[in-house]
Amino acid sequence: MKNIEILEKIKVILTENKLSLSTAESCTGGLISSYLTDVSGASAYIFQNFVTYSNEAKNKILGVKKSTLDKYGAVSENTAYEMSEGLLNMADTSIATTGILGPTGGSMEKPIGLCYISLGIKKDNKKKIEVIKYNSKEAKSNERIKIKCDIAKYALESFLEFLIKEV
Repeated sequence: MKNIEILEKIKVILTENKLSLSTAESCTGGLISSYLTDVSGASAYIFQNFVTYSNEAKNKILGVKKSTLDKYGAVSENTAYEMSEGLLNMADTSIATTGILGPTGGSMEKPIGLCYISLGIKKDNKKKIEVIKYNSKEAKSNERIKIKCDIAKYALESFLEFLIKEV
């Protein structure tokens, strides 16, 4: 990720407001966590991060309902929402991603490059979760790493905007 400024701004908002962060990554495979720890002092706000690639991990670690996974699939707004919901039982803020990187696995309904990014915050004992449907700008490249990097960068940019709005 080229823009360390985004990460520094996230750090300032989280530390100044004494907020913790947990992430759950499926399609980004830990890349968001890796980027977040590129900034010195990340241990002051990162609580714990997960790579929940399988449906079983989404269910066991995050509490995503089996019925949600069965009805909507792993790559869905509903699953992304429940991923953040589970994270907010552990930390004050959350980022979760679930999507399709390709080059296989895409469909007309869920094409390669589709990702659902959920962002969450606990305020006044209430959970506020926003889910973003994002179609990677790199999808046409059909290159997993490019798509993953694009999604991770977009998720962090979106998280910064979410924090600015919600904190």
